[in-house]
Amino acid sequence: MTGLTILYHHRTRARDGQSVHIDELIRALQAEGHRVVVVEPRRVEATAQTIERQLLPRFVYELAEFAYSFLEFAKLAAAALRHRPDVLYERANLYMLSGLWTAKLFRLPYLLEVNAPLAQERGKFGGLSWPQFAAWTERSCWRGASVALPVTAALAEFLRSAGVAPERIAVTPNGVDLSEFRPHDMAEAKARLGLQGALVLGFVGYVREWHGLDRIVELLARRPPLADARLLVVGDGPARPALEQQAASLGISDRIRFTGTAPRTALPELISAMDIALQPEVTAYASPLKLFEYMALGRTIVAPATPNILEVLEDGSDALLFPQGDSAALAAAIERLAADQALRERLGAAAAAKIVARDMTWRGNARRVAAAGKPRGVAVAPA
Repeated sequence: MTGLTILYHHRTRARDGQSVHIDELIRALQAEGHRVVVVEPRRVEATAQTIERQLLPRFVYELAEFAYSFLEFAKLAAAALRHRPDVLYERANLYMLSGLWTAKLFRLPYLLEVNAPLAQERGKFGGLSWPQFAAWTERSCWRGASVALPVTAALAEFLRSAGVAPERIAVTPNGVDLSEFRPHDMAEAKARLGLQGALVLGFVGYVREWHGLDRIVELLARRPPLADARLLVVGDGPARPALEQQAASLGISDRIRFTGTAPRTALPELISAMDIALQPEVTAYASPLKLFEYMALGRTIVAPATPNILEVLEDGSDALLFPQGDSAALAAAIERLAADQALRERLGAAAAAKIVARDMTWRGNARRVAAAGKPRGVAVAPA
């Protein structure tokens, strides 16, 4: 029995949730007995602005992104010649055709991880100078993949609408490492943060305005059952100053705690301090990494009842879900949980059990990736 040699390629530079997905999957593939050869750029901190983005006009930067495909292709071809991989695994990006070219040249199975409809997303939030060209590069990779691996069924619909055959789509959500995300004692975790005795609402992630934490701050200013609750935000981001100003204006600054950016090794204990774990808002196609970490640690989750969230959670069974954008329903779900510890414990335990039952782990994802990329005649080592 033998593992695969996997040529793993990505263009992600930011050390953020994307990097977590990359690093965790690589480690899981290696733990499953596969050899992983990585071709990647130098990483930078998530908040850093690279000099080329600062100096180049947008249309020039986008052309440079496409031109970089030729340099990547040279690196990938050299790696393929040297290591003779069984499969090429790539994390999709815009203006990036290097993996597709390499897979065709060396006749490799081409597995493409798709995390978002990037042409649509970037066009909406960052703007694109060459939107049709960007969309063409994205569709070319989607259609050229031996197997496309979108992170949600909702995202898979984008691929199907672009002409990708359903039999070449395998939905593979984010996961969690259960050996790292083990619950800590809640009382001790709260005490280390100075939150002993308080009901703690929590959020993990890069804090943006669209995450809707302003609604949580406003909710904290209400009377019972949240009069003594605290909000723990594990992360940082551009929305933090506005949230701090809002809390000050409501007279509850002492009830909001920002940890700033925390190392991943600290997350299990920080999340263990949360009575109610929040996902106030979500994009329609995302597979939120925090969701799986909340679940693994047995936290009680409140999230919007969008199709992508419903792929993972069930309202009343392992979470409380509310209609997306309905602030009153969000508040009602939180207040209901705040007043019912038994319900919190039941939902949290069910969420943790589901992670195990459905193998929503990085090792599980690694096994699914290996099965998708297994060439005929090659036996893949079992877990």
